[in-house]
Amino acid sequence: MMVQILPYIQIVLSLLLIAGVLLQRSEASLGSAFGGDSAIGGRFMRRGFEKTLFNATLLIAVLFVLSAFTNLFLNR
Repeated sequence: MMVQILPYIQIVLSLLLIAGVLLQRSEASLGSAFGGDSAIGGRFMRRGFEKTLFNATLLIAVLFVLSAFTNLFLNR
């Protein structure tokens, strides 16, 4: 039964992971992409919804990796 449901779980987790990554704020400017230093400021502290989104994205990534390993071991 788990072998039949696992691909659907992975599809849902992958879509949630893509959405979580795309919704996060990017601190990298074009200059830092080419090795330049950003003169805008120091570190960025996540607060409120951004912190919740970051933690949720991290949790979804861990669940996706665990489901991939589970799929690997169940299909042997």
